[in-house]
Amino acid sequence: MSDQKIRVAITSGDINGVGLETVIKVFSDPRMAETITPIIYAHPEVIKAHRKALEGEEFQYNTINTASEAIAKKVNLVNVWKDFKGQVEFGKPDKEAGMFAFKSLEAAVNDLAANKVDVLVTSPINKDTIQSKDFDFPGHTEYLAKFANTEKVLMFLVSDTLRVGIVTGHLPLKDVAQHITKERILEKLRLMTESLGKDFGVHRPKIAVLGLNPHAGDNGLLGSEEKDIILPAVREANEKGMLAYGPFGADGFFGSGGYKRYDAVLAMYHDQGLAPFKALAFDNGVNFTAGLPVVRTSPDHGTCYDIAGKGIADESSLRAAIFTACDVYMQRKNFRDYGLNPLRRQDVRDSKDDQRE
Repeated sequence: MSDQKIRVAITSGDINGVGLETVIKVFSDPRMAETITPIIYAHPEVIKAHRKALEGEEFQYNTINTASEAIAKKVNLVNVWKDFKGQVEFGKPDKEAGMFAFKSLEAAVNDLAANKVDVLVTSPINKDTIQSKDFDFPGHTEYLAKFANTEKVLMFLVSDTLRVGIVTGHLPLKDVAQHITKERILEKLRLMTESLGKDFGVHRPKIAVLGLNPHAGDNGLLGSEEKDIILPAVREANEKGMLAYGPFGADGFFGSGGYKRYDAVLAMYHDQGLAPFKALAFDNGVNFTAGLPVVRTSPDHGTCYDIAGKGIADESSLRAAIFTACDVYMQRKNFRDYGLNPLRRQDVRDSKDDQRE
């Protein structure tokens, strides 16, 4: 195996938010560039504005024209806005900032597709100001799924202690119930099971499935989705060899610590899964897109306009996103190598034979 450092593409996100502040804080520690090759997609003037607001952070970088020029053991900056004439206005939602966020994302994704970088870490965007004819999506997840020409992806929030996926993503709450189907739940369970195996090295993962209604419907008293849709999906998943359990009432499940007995949790909608996840794992939580042919992670917070430019943003989630992306990249490589090694496949067959005897 080559000792080449993993090339990590990092987008700017909304330049008026905290994304680049956290990037600067993470890479002010010179040890970070010792283990990876970071490539930031932004503009020197934008970096300058964020560095000035931090007053004293030691942050050096190497400006390059393309990711192919990245230098190992240095922080590299691809200038994606040659004609940049804007300015950073901390805490302000702005269409121009949204345009810059998209230019950064587009350049990084194109380099990922061209194998100029190995993994993608996306900084937070404003999902409203980034909208344009080129970005007509609810968020990063949907954009990347379209770019990869697949609809079969899973928003997967992961940390050292908790992993939560969701059946429906960025939808208005009034539309959630009509999008809860047995087929969709089965698809998300399959994606989660496969991701836990190839991305996180969890063999035969146990997955808890939450109900849609309060108290998981109370046997039909508070809604029929559990009896008619969710429970049949869980049973069919079991028949297909997946270890799925539930449905569980979400409040009691998290309140009692029930999540600790499972490798992952499948929630029915965005806030049902993300609210408890962020309450329990906000500092080191990571947003990971399972099901993509490439590795993409993101910190689990937004633009945080209210604290942008104040120098108080916590960089822990971004650091965790970078490490998670690298861990998943290596896990996938090991997973592929394991499958390609006929001696290891024989070891597995021998092990199964021993168990039968």
